[in-house]
Amino acid sequence: MSLINLVVTLVVVGVALWAINTYVPMDRKIKSILNVVVVIVVVLWLLRGFGLLGGIGSMGIDG
Repeated sequence: MSLINLVVTLVVVGVALWAINTYVPMDRKIKSILNVVVVIVVVLWLLRGFGLLGGIGSMGIDG
């Protein structure tokens, strides 16, 4: 993952989240849940991109 891709992705996600929070009429609780979900997904994506969180999809019941 290059630094440019990282920065561009974070900026796009941030602008999209800001636009949704500003222009889409939703209840405040729904916006809060949406913000938390987006932040969790971005943090997981960053951890996986830096190699700190790998193989989530490859985990099975028998290990």
